[in-house]
Amino acid sequence: MAEVITLAGVKAYGYHGVLDSERREGQDFIVDVSMEVDTGPAAHCDDVTQTVNYAEVAADIVAIIEGEPRNLIETVVAQIADTVMANYEFVQSAKITLHKPQAPVGVPFGDVSIRAQRRREVPVVIAVGANLGQPAGTVSGAIGDLDDIPGIWGVRASPLYRTTPVGGPQQDDYVNAVVLASTSLSPHRLLLQLQQVENRWGRTRAVRWGPRTLDLDLVQYGDSSEGNERLVSDDMLELPHPRAHRRAFVLVPWAAVDDSAAVTVEGDVTQVSALLAALDTSGVTVVESP
Repeated sequence: MAEVITLAGVKAYGYHGVLDSERREGQDFIVDVSMEVDTGPAAHCDDVTQTVNYAEVAADIVAIIEGEPRNLIETVVAQIADTVMANYEFVQSAKITLHKPQAPVGVPFGDVSIRAQRRREVPVVIAVGANLGQPAGTVSGAIGDLDDIPGIWGVRASPLYRTTPVGGPQQDDYVNAVVLASTSLSPHRLLLQLQQVENRWGRTRAVRWGPRTLDLDLVQYGDSSEGNERLVSDDMLELPHPRAHRRAFVLVPWAAVDDSAAVTVEGDVTQVSALLAALDTSGVTVVESP
């Protein structure tokens, strides 16, 4: 689970409301924000740039409250919620409560408030492969496990393919597939979840590119065609996957589940179909649908 950062009682003076007196005299508005945040990268490197700077969140809230007057607090709280999700990439979901304690209700009351909720929805591409034990059953089972991870939904899998090993020592053929899904998890949190699924299937990492019980690679986070693909390069993760664009055992199943797929290669958005046209795909043959 992600950690929760709560910022409560951010107060600012604004002129929101439908009455002339509200637009003329203004009043206090108070905002509470609760953010689900992947703090793993920050905890790993003790770096404030890898988490949410709540001073900046507070400043954004104050700027909105003190900014252009709106008729409805519904509009204001939506603007705050959208700003939090747009500006802070480590926020997986957010709940924003806007209080208007001096609202012109006309009777004694304690508070008027409205809550907005947002959840990040990012498309991801995950490559699945195995060549030890019963690889077809393992790949199918792992795909089912992905669908059970909190923060992942809409799992769609390609057919299974039998593929010739690329690189590494001599070993048996692989069974491969590609999964498309949506997630609210950050790239690093998703990577951790994938590694936990691998571990449950007995994955070991003794030999690079050697035979394996299960391999789950995060290939793409975001959609390059929409201009929101996330590019990552650190000691934990590289996105998009640095070798996926040269691997027929990734591109063939990817194209099978999404014929319009594209990926960033050396800074340029390239169609998967164009990449496949330049590769030898004879070592990739369909096995079955999972």
